[in-house]
Amino acid sequence: MQGNLYEIDIRSILQLIELGQRTGQLFVEAHSFHKSPQLGRNHTGKNLSWFVFFLNGEIVYATDSDNSLLRLSDYLRHYQVKVQVTEEERACLEVLNAPEYAYLWTLLEQNIIDPIQARSIIHNLVQETLFDLLNLQQGSFVFAVGSALTPQLTTLEITPLLSKIVKQVQQWKQLYPYIQSPEQFPILTDIVNLRSSLPAVTVNKLQHWASGQTSLRQLARDLNRNIVTVAKAIYPYVQQGWVHLVDSDTTELLTNQQDKTLSLQENHKQRILCIDDTLSICTHIETILQTQGYEAIAVTNPLEALSLVFQFQPDLIFCDIAMPELTGYEICAMLRHSQAFRNIPIIMLTAKEGFFDRVRATMVGATDYLTKPFGHTELVILVEKYLNYSRGEVIKQTQHLLIW
Repeated sequence: MQGNLYEIDIRSILQLIELGQRTGQLFVEAHSFHKSPQLGRNHTGKNLSWFVFFLNGEIVYATDSDNSLLRLSDYLRHYQVKVQVTEEERACLEVLNAPEYAYLWTLLEQNIIDPIQARSIIHNLVQETLFDLLNLQQGSFVFAVGSALTPQLTTLEITPLLSKIVKQVQQWKQLYPYIQSPEQFPILTDIVNLRSSLPAVTVNKLQHWASGQTSLRQLARDLNRNIVTVAKAIYPYVQQGWVHLVDSDTTELLTNQQDKTLSLQENHKQRILCIDDTLSICTHIETILQTQGYEAIAVTNPLEALSLVFQFQPDLIFCDIAMPELTGYEICAMLRHSQAFRNIPIIMLTAKEGFFDRVRATMVGATDYLTKPFGHTELVILVEKYLNYSRGEVIKQTQHLLIW
């Protein structure tokens, strides 16, 4: 059995394997162009793939293509056990489809963990893998009938497991777009509001968790909770703009940006963010505004921009309307729902000048509208128009600026 996930979904594949009481392994690979909120790449940027092993229609074990033992290490930490693998052992493990499973059995044989702990870890690994697979919408799969993975420590019935995880996936999707991936890293951005709104013990926990060093998934493992429970706990603070989430490939950029932000606060420079999927527009705006003494950053990826905006804390935002994955209307609406960006000027960029575009931009909370192409003087005048106003004056004008 093989095919593509647009022809049959993972849930149906698993149910067919259970119904046929099959023994063998399922291999699933995400398409390279697949992007969040579903999963397609791991923290190194490599395409992801998964293995699920079956015995008579029940799951023995499931894993992803990362052979680093990091998942297992996180779960073992709960039992105060460290992964210690020699280079020779690692070389042997890396040639296996299930290095985690083999290492887990090694720990069992050495009496470092007991069977109850090992079963609990396998259950967690299987549920984590199935959560990712049930979120996957584009990819390919192959089920190969063959001998079972041995030895077996436990087997899991598919139907009750699916029922549980499908509910988690449905709850997870309700958190989008504020939370897009289990591999995102929470970072604390507004400690003042947090301290004034939450008990000190809660703030201290958030400071420990939201350091930018630990992903949501790692937090779930450390706290021995499922990923949805952890995400829902942090969700209100992300909505408020007090905590924001970044992808692993932008953490270094954000670290650099934190240094820039501190410098900006000292120099009192006004910050401007441009979000446009056209590189030439980004470069044009960035260059003009930087020469005028503003701190300007331009981002071509709208999803990356959402991660950056809470850290950069711009005084004004330019946002293209027509972009893939997220439109300018969607970004503007999301920012207006955040207390931190409810009142800052958001200027929509568009290649066409239409009445309905302006009306829609007004409805989602846009402050003004700039038609491309535009010149140096036109851009600077528009920026100075809004950055010279106080926040209160900007709020009053937002409601009627697009009516000409």
